Amino acid sequence: MTRQSGSSGDNLYALAFGAHPDDVELSCGATLLKIIAEGRSVGVCDLTKGEMGTAGTPETRAAEAAEAAKIMGYQSRTTLDLGDSKLFYTEENLAAIIRVIRQFRPEVVFSNPPDERHPDHGKASNLVTDAVYYAGLKNLPTALDGIPQEPHRPRHLLYYIQFRHLEPRLIVDVSETFETSRRAILAFSSQFYQEGAEDEPQTLIKRKEFLTGLEARARYFGEQIGVVYGEGFINPTTLAVNSFSGLFG
Repeated sequence: MTRQSGSSGDNLYALAFGAHPDDVELSCGATLLKIIAEGRSVGVCDLTKGEMGTAGTPETRAAEAAEAAKIMGYQSRTTLDLGDSKLFYTEENLAAIIRVIRQFRPEVVFSNPPDERHPDHGKASNLVTDAVYYAGLKNLPTALDGIPQEPHRPRHLLYYIQFRHLEPRLIVDVSETFETSRRAILAFSSQFYQEGAEDEPQTLIKRKEFLTGLEARARYFGEQIGVVYGEGFINPTTLAVNSFSGLFG
């Protein structure tokens, strides 16, 4: 496990997992910025280095992830290096994710959705979903740097939306944070379209139209709730309402 920013032992309000560097920024970055603006702490855990990507190198992507973290203002960014395109459901991989959850003890976890185009995304979703539950079992021991960890189960798990169109159950108004989230996405310059770099190998996300489509989706979700930009999420469990008036704020 490598750490790119932040200090160990700091509890987080929200922890966002992504199979690859840039998954989080592309799919829920504006929401994470909104959480940070509300005075809450946010961290990211990239399960792999993205080393199998057509464009860029692991070193390039690590530098880009660090730059994105600086723009976003994360409290921490962790890379587990579980193997791009080798993100299998194993006891070792599950334990690695459980250790991160117990280390940062978040209230909210964000994850890749279960149904996705890239196989790693679905595999990451399965691993994180199970880890969120198993992290709360007191009889399942883990240790970090030789020190036993206490159990911790996050209160909420949300799946962000990626390539496939999934109908969200929750849409967050990100009109005020969307533009900054775009800056964080563009920090991954090796992965996305750049003027004058048309001769580079083309991928689905490196097309000029990809980022246009990303904005169109944010505008579509925003339109559903009467705002400029929105980010959609799927919650696998029923949300409890403790403050009725706050629900409609």
